Amino acid sequence: MTTSAGGQHSHSARTTRLAVAQSTVPEDPTDPGAVRAAGQEIRALMEQAADAGARLVQFPEGALVYPSKHVVATSREGTLIPADWSRAAWDVLREEAESIASLAGELRLWTAFGSLHPLTPPNRPHNSLFIVSDRGELVGRYDKRFLSHTEVSYLYTPGREPLVLEVGGIQVGCALCVEANFPPLFAEYERLGVDCLLLSVMVDDAPRARVAQAYATLFCYWIGYAVPAQFSTTVPSGIVAPGGRWLAQCPADGQPALAVADIDLDTADPDISIALRYARPWRRRAQEGLYEDRMAVGDPRSDTRTAF
Repeated sequence: MTTSAGGQHSHSARTTRLAVAQSTVPEDPTDPGAVRAAGQEIRALMEQAADAGARLVQFPEGALVYPSKHVVATSREGTLIPADWSRAAWDVLREEAESIASLAGELRLWTAFGSLHPLTPPNRPHNSLFIVSDRGELVGRYDKRFLSHTEVSYLYTPGREPLVLEVGGIQVGCALCVEANFPPLFAEYERLGVDCLLLSVMVDDAPRARVAQAYATLFCYWIGYAVPAQFSTTVPSGIVAPGGRWLAQCPADGQPALAVADIDLDTADPDISIALRYARPWRRRAQEGLYEDRMAVGDPRSDTRTAF
């Protein structure tokens, strides 16, 4: 199912149609069949996104696989241990990623999907969001920088830097799941000038979606919020506008789906326009010394705080 906001697709260089998917995310990287099924579902949703006129489609964290700690990092006694990544179906993960990239080129569709990126042993893999261009080329990989305690202790190697790419004249940034708990990361992307931030998660957590809305309100950029289909009954995938309003959301029914909306930098929507043209520039000015020459330095009525 596809849920859309907006009218006909605009060909303006300052408008890009975004599709945000909720796909079924498997949790066993040792199961080739589950990984292949996830890849097949991703490609089916890519076809739907292309049919809806999308220029960019976003999938959840670990869309090909998000390994459960109980599968790869738990001893027979039930205690957590460093993950045994030799058991992962790396060849199948690579094949499915390459198939996704190939279809992206055929559909002329930018595609962002979560998966694992193996490093040189004994280094643990990155938990990553892969960005494939509309030519079918892997043009960027965002590696999750802020990890949970379990992730950094037993599962992954943290990433080192932000990622911003231009898609159809729109500046797009990336973040993953628990990183929503780190406001400086989202402030950094505002300073980097992103128009839209792709926040892909693997969590069954309503407050995480409210945090995404808060960042869209504070930093005045669009947010694509991609959640696994199996968690969508709590909060489904969707697109938040600058100002914090949901523009489109998938059905909250546990099924694979897409939410589609236009990222339009020249929009006439009053709420979005105010956020883009007034709130965001003012917030920047207010933090760049706007008030310094307006302070009443040396005025005892200002300096004394114990008298009415």
